[in-house]
Amino acid sequence: MNIVELAPGVGASEQIDPRDMPAIAAAGYKVVLNNRPDGEVPGQPGSAEIAAAAAAHGLEYRYLPVTAMNFPGAALADVAAAFDGDGPVLAYCRSGTRSTNLWVVSRPAGERADARERARQLGYDLSMADRLLAGH
Repeated sequence: MNIVELAPGVGASEQIDPRDMPAIAAAGYKVVLNNRPDGEVPGQPGSAEIAAAAAAHGLEYRYLPVTAMNFPGAALADVAAAFDGDGPVLAYCRSGTRSTNLWVVSRPAGERADARERARQLGYDLSMADRLLAGH
C-alpha cells in the first residue's frame, strides 16, 4: 500500500488489503472510500471483506465504485460528501488514479484548479477529470 496525500486529510492509494487496516487507522484515517468495483480483476479483495476489516479497526467504510467508462458515476455528490465529511479519508481504486480524478472533480469550483495542479504535481493522469470538466 502506498498512500499519497492529495490534501490535508485526503489520501489516495492503489488497491488495499484487509491486512492494511491497522496501518490505515494508525495513519489517522477515519474513512475508507472504495472507488473500485468488486470483481474488476480476479483475486481482488471484495467490498464486504474490506468493509469488515475497516469496521474491526474502527474505520467508516464507503463503497462508491466508478469505472473509466462511467466516470464520475451517478453518485458524485456522495463522493464529494465522503471527501468532505468526518475524515481524514483514504480513497482507493486499482492505482489511485480514479480516486484522485474523483477528488478533483468533486472539489468546489473555487478549489478545483489547485486540486488539479496538486494531482498533476503528484504525477496522476487526469484525463478522466479533464474530459468531464471540459464539458462544463
